[in-house]
Amino acid sequence: MTGGLVICLMTAWGQHERELRVWFTRRVGDAHEAEDLLQDLFIKALGRHQLFCELVNARAWLFAVARNILTDHLRRQKDHVELPDDLPAPCEEPVPVDTLAACLPRALAELSAQDREALTLCDLEGMNQEAYAQLKGLTLPGAKSRVQRARKRLHEHLSTACQVRLDATGRVCCFVPRTPPVTPL
Repeated sequence: MTGGLVICLMTAWGQHERELRVWFTRRVGDAHEAEDLLQDLFIKALGRHQLFCELVNARAWLFAVARNILTDHLRRQKDHVELPDDLPAPCEEPVPVDTLAACLPRALAELSAQDREALTLCDLEGMNQEAYAQLKGLTLPGAKSRVQRARKRLHEHLSTACQVRLDATGRVCCFVPRTPPVTPL
Protein backbone atom coordinates (compact mmCIF):
# COMPACT_ATOMS: atom_id res chain seq x y z
CA MET A 1 0.00 0.00 0.00
CA THR A 2 1.50 3.31 -0.99
CA GLY A 3 1.82 6.30 1.29
CA GLY A 4 -0.29 8.38 -1.10
CA LEU A 5 -3.18 5.94 -0.79
CA VAL A 6 -3.01 5.96 2.99
CA ILE A 7 -3.04 9.74 3.09
CA CYS A 8 -5.82 10.01 0.50
CA LEU A 9 -8.02 7.42 2.23
CA MET A 10 -7.40 8.72 5.74
CA THR A 11 -8.16 12.29 4.65
CA ALA A 12 -11.49 11.33 3.08
CA TRP A 13 -12.31 9.00 5.97
CA GLY A 14 -11.51 11.69 8.53
CA GLN A 15 -13.83 14.12 6.75
CA HIS A 16 -16.81 11.77 6.48
CA GLU A 17 -16.51 9.09 9.18
CA ARG A 18 -18.62 10.91 11.79
CA GLU A 19 -21.40 11.66 9.28
CA LEU A 20 -21.38 8.04 8.05
CA ARG A 21 -21.48 6.70 11.63
CA VAL A 22 -24.54 8.87 12.41
CA TRP A 23 -26.17 7.81 9.15
CA PHE A 24 -25.69 4.09 9.87
CA THR A 25 -26.78 4.45 13.52
CA ARG A 26 -30.03 6.20 12.56
CA ARG A 27 -30.89 3.46 10.12
CA VAL A 28 -30.03 0.37 12.18
CA GLY A 29 -30.79 1.80 15.62
CA ASP A 30 -27.81 0.13 17.28
CA ALA A 31 -24.41 1.79 17.73
CA HIS A 32 -22.48 -1.52 17.71
CA GLU A 33 -24.17 -2.66 14.50
CA ALA A 34 -23.46 0.74 12.96
CA GLU A 35 -19.77 0.37 13.87
CA ASP A 36 -19.65 -3.03 12.16
CA LEU A 37 -21.21 -1.60 9.01
CA LEU A 38 -18.85 1.38 9.11
CA GLN A 39 -15.93 -1.01 9.34
CA ASP A 40 -17.23 -2.93 6.31
CA LEU A 41 -17.36 0.36 4.41
CA PHE A 42 -13.79 1.22 5.38
CA ILE A 43 -12.59 -2.19 4.16
CA LYS A 44 -14.38 -1.66 0.82
CA ALA A 45 -12.77 1.76 0.46
CA LEU A 46 -9.39 0.28 1.31
CA GLY A 47 -9.95 -2.45 -1.28
CA ARG A 48 -10.29 0.14 -4.05
CA HIS A 49 -6.54 0.85 -3.66
CA GLN A 50 -5.39 3.73 -5.84
CA LEU A 51 -8.79 4.01 -7.51
CA PHE A 52 -10.15 5.49 -4.29
CA CYS A 53 -7.76 8.43 -4.62
CA GLU A 54 -8.90 9.01 -8.18
CA LEU A 55 -12.55 9.51 -7.15
CA VAL A 56 -13.92 12.94 -7.98
CA ASN A 57 -16.32 12.90 -5.02
CA ALA A 58 -15.20 10.52 -2.26
CA ARG A 59 -18.20 11.44 -0.07
CA ALA A 60 -20.70 10.46 -2.79
CA TRP A 61 -18.89 7.15 -3.33
CA LEU A 62 -18.77 6.42 0.40
CA PHE A 63 -22.50 7.06 0.81
CA ALA A 64 -23.41 5.02 -2.27
CA VAL A 65 -21.42 2.06 -0.96
CA ALA A 66 -22.87 2.63 2.54
CA ARG A 67 -26.40 2.32 1.10
CA ASN A 68 -25.47 -0.96 -0.57
CA ILE A 69 -23.91 -2.31 2.63
CA LEU A 70 -27.01 -1.32 4.61
CA THR A 71 -29.31 -2.93 2.02
CA ASP A 72 -27.36 -6.20 2.18
CA HIS A 73 -27.37 -6.08 5.97
CA LEU A 74 -31.14 -5.56 6.13
CA ARG A 75 -31.76 -8.38 3.66
CA ARG A 76 -29.70 -10.77 5.76
CA GLN A 77 -31.60 -9.72 8.89
CA LYS A 78 -34.95 -10.19 7.20
CA ASP A 79 -34.15 -13.82 6.41
CA HIS A 80 -33.56 -14.70 10.07
CA VAL A 81 -36.93 -14.56 11.74
CA GLU A 82 -37.16 -16.36 15.05
CA LEU A 83 -39.93 -18.95 15.08
CA PRO A 84 -41.71 -19.98 18.25
CA ASP A 85 -40.86 -23.40 19.67
CA ASP A 86 -44.52 -24.43 19.79
CA LEU A 87 -45.09 -23.87 16.07
CA PRO A 88 -47.16 -26.78 14.73
CA ALA A 89 -45.56 -29.03 12.14
CA PRO A 90 -46.80 -28.54 8.58
CA CYS A 91 -49.53 -30.87 7.43
CA GLU A 92 -48.13 -33.76 5.43
CA GLU A 93 -51.20 -34.05 3.19
CA PRO A 94 -50.04 -34.60 -0.38
CA VAL A 95 -50.80 -32.07 -3.07
CA PRO A 96 -53.52 -33.40 -5.42
CA VAL A 97 -51.34 -33.11 -8.52
CA ASP A 98 -48.68 -35.28 -6.84
CA THR A 99 -51.13 -38.02 -5.99
CA LEU A 100 -52.48 -37.85 -9.52
CA ALA A 101 -49.27 -39.57 -10.57
CA ALA A 102 -50.86 -42.84 -9.43
CA CYS A 103 -53.58 -42.41 -12.06
CA LEU A 104 -51.24 -41.39 -14.87
CA PRO A 105 -49.62 -44.75 -15.76
CA ARG A 106 -52.98 -46.44 -16.15
CA ALA A 107 -54.37 -43.53 -18.18
CA LEU A 108 -51.31 -43.58 -20.44
CA ALA A 109 -51.67 -47.33 -20.94
CA GLU A 110 -55.25 -46.79 -22.09
CA LEU A 111 -54.23 -44.34 -24.85
CA SER A 112 -53.28 -45.39 -28.37
CA ALA A 113 -49.71 -46.59 -28.89
CA GLN A 114 -48.94 -43.49 -30.99
CA ASP A 115 -50.21 -41.06 -28.30
CA ARG A 116 -48.49 -43.00 -25.53
CA GLU A 117 -45.17 -42.96 -27.41
CA ALA A 118 -45.37 -39.20 -28.18
CA LEU A 119 -46.15 -38.32 -24.55
CA THR A 120 -43.61 -40.73 -23.09
CA LEU A 121 -40.76 -39.53 -25.27
CA CYS A 122 -41.48 -35.80 -25.29
CA ASP A 123 -43.14 -35.12 -21.94
CA LEU A 124 -41.87 -37.82 -19.62
CA GLU A 125 -38.38 -38.52 -21.01
CA GLY A 126 -37.66 -34.93 -22.10
CA MET A 127 -36.96 -35.47 -25.78
CA ASN A 128 -37.42 -32.23 -27.68
CA GLN A 129 -40.00 -32.20 -30.42
CA GLU A 130 -37.43 -31.63 -33.15
CA ALA A 131 -35.62 -34.86 -32.20
CA TYR A 132 -38.98 -36.64 -32.00
CA ALA A 133 -39.81 -35.43 -35.51
CA GLN A 134 -36.53 -36.81 -36.84
CA LEU A 135 -37.03 -40.13 -35.01
CA LYS A 136 -40.51 -40.59 -36.45
CA GLY A 137 -39.74 -39.15 -39.91
CA LEU A 138 -42.14 -36.23 -39.42
CA THR A 139 -41.88 -32.55 -40.14
CA LEU A 140 -41.45 -30.41 -37.04
CA PRO A 141 -44.98 -28.95 -37.34
CA GLY A 142 -46.30 -32.49 -37.77
CA ALA A 143 -44.51 -33.69 -34.64
CA LYS A 144 -45.72 -30.70 -32.63
CA SER A 145 -49.25 -31.34 -33.79
CA ARG A 146 -49.03 -35.04 -32.84
CA VAL A 147 -47.76 -34.22 -29.33
CA GLN A 148 -50.43 -31.54 -28.83
CA ARG A 149 -53.21 -33.90 -29.93
CA ALA A 150 -51.85 -36.63 -27.63
CA ARG A 151 -51.80 -34.17 -24.70
CA LYS A 152 -55.36 -33.15 -25.45
CA ARG A 153 -56.53 -36.78 -25.57
CA LEU A 154 -54.69 -37.54 -22.30
CA HIS A 155 -56.33 -34.51 -20.67
CA GLU A 156 -59.76 -35.63 -21.84
CA HIS A 157 -59.10 -39.18 -20.71
CA LEU A 158 -57.93 -38.05 -17.26
CA SER A 159 -60.99 -35.81 -16.97
CA THR A 160 -63.34 -38.72 -17.61
CA ALA A 161 -61.49 -41.76 -16.27
CA CYS A 162 -60.03 -40.14 -13.14
CA GLN A 163 -62.57 -37.31 -12.91
CA VAL A 164 -59.78 -34.74 -12.70
CA ARG A 165 -61.03 -31.24 -11.94
CA LEU A 166 -59.11 -27.99 -12.10
CA ASP A 167 -59.52 -25.00 -9.80
CA ALA A 168 -59.94 -21.39 -10.98
CA THR A 169 -56.18 -21.03 -11.51
CA GLY A 170 -55.98 -24.11 -13.73
CA ARG A 171 -54.32 -26.36 -11.15
CA VAL A 172 -55.45 -29.85 -10.30
CA CYS A 173 -57.68 -29.58 -7.25
CA CYS A 174 -59.16 -33.02 -7.01
CA PHE A 175 -59.71 -36.35 -8.76
CA VAL A 176 -61.00 -39.84 -8.12
CA PRO A 177 -58.12 -42.29 -7.93
CA ARG A 178 -58.46 -45.47 -9.94
CA THR A 179 -57.25 -48.80 -8.75
CA PRO A 180 -54.53 -50.27 -10.90
CA PRO A 181 -55.61 -53.04 -13.26
CA VAL A 182 -55.35 -56.53 -11.85
CA THR A 183 -52.73 -58.54 -13.65
CA PRO A 184 -53.27 -62.31 -13.81
CA LEU A 185 -50.54 -64.50 -12.33
